[in-house]
Amino acid sequence: MTYLGTLALYLAFVLALYAIATSLWGTLQRRSVWIASGTHAAYAVFGCIVVAVAALLHALVTRDFNVEYVAAYSSSTLPLRYTVAALWGGQKGSLLFWTFLLTFFSTIVHVQNRAKNRELMPYVTATLMTLALFFLGLLCFITPPFERLTFTPNEGSDLNPLLQNYWMTIHPPSLYLGYVSASVPFAFAMAALATGKLGDVWIRTTRRWALLSWFFLSVGNMLGGRWAYEVLGWGGYWAWDPVENAAIMPWFTASAYLHSVMIQEKKDMLKVWNMVLVILTFALTIFGTFLTRSGVISSVHSFTQSGLGPYFMAFLILVISVSLGLLFYRLPELKSENELDSLLSREAAFLLNNWVLVGLAFATFWGTVFPVLSEWVRGVKITVGPPFFNKVNGPLGVLLLFLTGVGPVIAWRRASAKSLRRNFSVPLLSGCAAGMLFFALGYHNYYAVVVFSLAGFVLGTIGSEFYRGARARQAMLHEGSVQALSRLVGKNPRRYGGYVVHVGIVLIFIGVAGSSFFKIEKQVSLKPGESLEAGRYTLKYTGIKNSEDAHLASQAAEVEVSIGGQYITTLHPEKRLYKRQNQPTTEVAIRPTLRDDLYVVMGSYDEPSGLATLQVFVNPLLSWLWIGGLTLVFGTCIVMAPNPAERRALALASAQTEIGSEVVAD
Repeated sequence: MTYLGTLALYLAFVLALYAIATSLWGTLQRRSVWIASGTHAAYAVFGCIVVAVAALLHALVTRDFNVEYVAAYSSSTLPLRYTVAALWGGQKGSLLFWTFLLTFFSTIVHVQNRAKNRELMPYVTATLMTLALFFLGLLCFITPPFERLTFTPNEGSDLNPLLQNYWMTIHPPSLYLGYVSASVPFAFAMAALATGKLGDVWIRTTRRWALLSWFFLSVGNMLGGRWAYEVLGWGGYWAWDPVENAAIMPWFTASAYLHSVMIQEKKDMLKVWNMVLVILTFALTIFGTFLTRSGVISSVHSFTQSGLGPYFMAFLILVISVSLGLLFYRLPELKSENELDSLLSREAAFLLNNWVLVGLAFATFWGTVFPVLSEWVRGVKITVGPPFFNKVNGPLGVLLLFLTGVGPVIAWRRASAKSLRRNFSVPLLSGCAAGMLFFALGYHNYYAVVVFSLAGFVLGTIGSEFYRGARARQAMLHEGSVQALSRLVGKNPRRYGGYVVHVGIVLIFIGVAGSSFFKIEKQVSLKPGESLEAGRYTLKYTGIKNSEDAHLASQAAEVEVSIGGQYITTLHPEKRLYKRQNQPTTEVAIRPTLRDDLYVVMGSYDEPSGLATLQVFVNPLLSWLWIGGLTLVFGTCIVMAPNPAERRALALASAQTEIGSEVVAD
């Protein structure tokens, strides 16, 4: 099977090259037969990658330790779910998985557009296959996944114990889905620049792809935070690690694009800016891949032994050069005739929102690359840690939260004093009430109270929008309140689903503020029967339980938890030793509630004395972060729901474009 996988990769490389050549040749010569041939070659590339993925999975599942990748990232005792996850647990497998997703999305794009966007599609094919060709070149000539050893070891090295966690079976695929799906809007943007078809057809065609990319980047970041929270044992979920930063930067720019593209659709403005955001988002996905594989940074997430950094950097420079070259070439045609009418308008709020999001991306980028630049220039690596990111990104995040409440209710073009009073009275009252409520509950940090007040303000604006829309339907159509609300959302899922997404963002801010400013942390060494106090909790250490199997050995502390003298539960924080790598890990014990999380870590255990060191964190309001993530997912699903009116608008715009274009003839 591995020889078949190798053959499939080489064949895919040749077919990708053929697809690029025939697509471009066909469109230059206006010969549809060559364009169709390029499309069919793109389908064949995907088929070859499926064979290669199946071959590597077969080698992993059958424990073929003669394959270097299998020997390095699996073992005979590794559970099946982690054996499958080993496909993306190492560098070679992750590149193959990336290529699989890229060619899979390419196939979907070609099926979706088999009868439309005919003038754009040859360039879309060429762009997507060029991206695939780069990854296939790495897999064929630089880092082959089916490389065999000169001998067959009796046992594999096993998957990194930190990756042997439920969240790691779904976190990397989610991020990869977000990264790779950003290729589709980028490909259509390049096609629009190449053909001069710079209207909103390419934007409407790729809107759901942009949403899909943003959605999976959101999910991937949330799952990564959950993994860090449960596995690393430091009581937090986000440390501004370089690879975490690499994942959040394209999320910032994709968020900016999804907001600013609405202005282009409604006001025919920001065409250049939207092109820049699409290019920037895709470039940041490649930059993030460069960070994890270059070895220039140290991270628990990265492939630090890789030598692929120069290849990714060269490819990134090529992508930026070509895309910006096309952008400058078409710059005169992209200039908008419309201008901003007033600073007190929805357009201005969205534009400021964009600047803040791009500012967050830039600050994160600078803090990430500054240590590397300082080492190159001065020979000394200057560490940039969480204090820098919190100090710079914190105020920008608060401003972003405020704009989240302003954007939905301020008027387009120009807001009058009367409309401002009408639209913002209730939100301002709800913001003040929320701030006073949290202050009364004991949350007295100034920064946190500001965040909680703004959270109330945003929820007030969103609630007002839902209330006004539902009341209008009730008055006009005499519907019940529930029916009016559901049909309101169904008629305009993009708008009201977006509001639900904003609710999720607000809840995330509440969780971040509560857990950041009011965290309680204690570390105590206890003998069996001794207790400690942490916030409202009393924790009694009662002893250790040992367990062992062929894969790992563990020591779990028994910790009885009570509140006000009343027993609540027993937690079991663990220390594990993975036998193949002889590597210890920490398994935390968490008791989550809407009020706070009790988070217990076993630091060490002295068997002769029975003394155990426990580290205890109380993280207020942290559950609202995860609830906010689920709310965000729900809102995005509403936004992506089928919308007949939008489909009709896209069909009309596509038809007008096709009528105004010359028909490609044989």
